[in-house]
Amino acid sequence: MAVLLYIDNVGKSFINNGISVNVLSNITFRVLSGEFFCLLGPSGSGKTTLLRCIGGYEKVTSGTIKLNNHTVSAPGIDRIMVFQGFDQLFAWKTVSGNIEYPLKVNGISRVERRERTEKYLSLVGLHNYANYYPFQLSGGMKQRTAIARALALEPPLLLMDEPFGNLDAITRHTLQRELLRIKDETNTTVLFVTHDIDEAITLGDRILIFSRQGTVKSQIENNLNRPRIPSMPGYASLWANIYETLGEG
Repeated sequence: MAVLLYIDNVGKSFINNGISVNVLSNITFRVLSGEFFCLLGPSGSGKTTLLRCIGGYEKVTSGTIKLNNHTVSAPGIDRIMVFQGFDQLFAWKTVSGNIEYPLKVNGISRVERRERTEKYLSLVGLHNYANYYPFQLSGGMKQRTAIARALALEPPLLLMDEPFGNLDAITRHTLQRELLRIKDETNTTVLFVTHDIDEAITLGDRILIFSRQGTVKSQIENNLNRPRIPSMPGYASLWANIYETLGEG
């Protein structure tokens, strides 16, 4: 597979009370086209900050981010973010309206907007809820809508910041399986932030482990067959390896 995303020696710092505070230091990795790549680490380790830099919402202090060999300097429709919160949808628009709106803003014709909206409504299993408003949806349905809206722009890279973190365990596991199916059907590359070891193992082809200091501790290949369940051979040893790595330093 070809390299889609280049992260080269990226650093990020903020000024707090006149003092420069580093949140990311010397981050380097590659994401391949069609890959499901997980960023795993404790809260406050810089995962979300890095995702925002890749999305173009934050400027890096040092280093380079390239997508398809083009330097990332601002947000773009070639990389769309899905967030954790349920408030990312437009409350005054229906499910179909939420999915269609960014297509309209980006100049997609009315006919194609309708076609894509119907396509991605069906893909996430919400074709019977097209005319519902966000307040009428469960948390899982809201996240399905957000995923459909992001995919409708057909970006090569989907950025996901703990999108299932606010869901109950059963809904979270269901949407994890659904996300893998959707990724395979659309061949979308996914960069996924999580602090949950099981979620990273379930989803990731590769797992990049962050320290609390905003540095990379390790990159782990996940060669377990799917579907991945805790009782399968190799799962427990991989979990223990990741847990031990997270606890070092």
